[in-house]
Amino acid sequence: MKHMKLTRRPLLAALLALSAFGLPRAGSAQDVDPELSADLRAHAGRAVAYEQLDRASLETVTTPERLLRVAQGGYAPTEIWRALEHGEKVECLNCIPAVSKLIFDDEAKTREISAWWLRRRIFGVFGPGEVYSRIVATVSDPTQPEKRRAYAADALGEFLTSAGTAPVAQAAVADPSPLVRRSAVRALMRLNSVGPGAELARALSDTDEQVRLAALHASTRVNAFRDVDQVAARLDDSSAAVRTRALDALGSLRAGDAVVAIIAKLSPQSEPDATVRAAAAAALGEIGDPAARDSVRAAASGDPDHFVRDAASIALLRL
Repeated sequence: MKHMKLTRRPLLAALLALSAFGLPRAGSAQDVDPELSADLRAHAGRAVAYEQLDRASLETVTTPERLLRVAQGGYAPTEIWRALEHGEKVECLNCIPAVSKLIFDDEAKTREISAWWLRRRIFGVFGPGEVYSRIVATVSDPTQPEKRRAYAADALGEFLTSAGTAPVAQAAVADPSPLVRRSAVRALMRLNSVGPGAELARALSDTDEQVRLAALHASTRVNAFRDVDQVAARLDDSSAAVRTRALDALGSLRAGDAVVAIIAKLSPQSEPDATVRAAAAAALGEIGDPAARDSVRAAASGDPDHFVRDAASIALLRL
């Protein structure tokens, strides 16, 4: 009891001090300005407590009517995002068809948040013939426009449903469009899957540079990824950006078996790109194999590029 008195007394004093400054008290719905809109009146206590603030700044729950209106178009992206976010728990079956159209919006954030809102609606989204089935069909339909297939793949990733793994995995290696394949690889990453047929590893050797980069990025974020040899094979890629990303991935994966191949990338004679050599030094530091110490020390003192020397010096601290 003595402890309770000690903790309550300062709180009581603070409340008295605040009231002396004339701060508004929390009221009931009857205390609210009658001009307040209906949605603010629904949150009357909060509105009264903050009556000195601009009413437009008061955060209110999206009504089904507002959600439907915003989803039908004609609003700024930020307004759409706000309505969907505040409407996370709004039950509105009529809104589902309207929001599902936003999956194909050209604004990436709008597509993402619309899929986020939809995945919380089990009934009306994931049943046969409903939104989910139509998105799967779009990904797999080569007659659909390229951009539409890519956006559908993004949506399947955001739905976070394992049933979407097979169609996006197939698209990652078989769709004729690099844009779609890249979106499908990102979807596999979002679903934390390598694909039923190791499609993520196969995407590492895609003919398109951006797809290879996306696959390398995903390789370090999918828990089940084990095809380190396929990542190491990218050290001889024609793209310096891919070689750099491959080294980053090998370092993150702590690929000890790739140390010899990484050491070869420290030499200006075998690797002319300084950014790649610096990435090699950093990867060796992450892996931490003492066998690389002499090569990294030589790069720290003898590489013609100061950026590489700095990266090697830092890597030495970890070997």
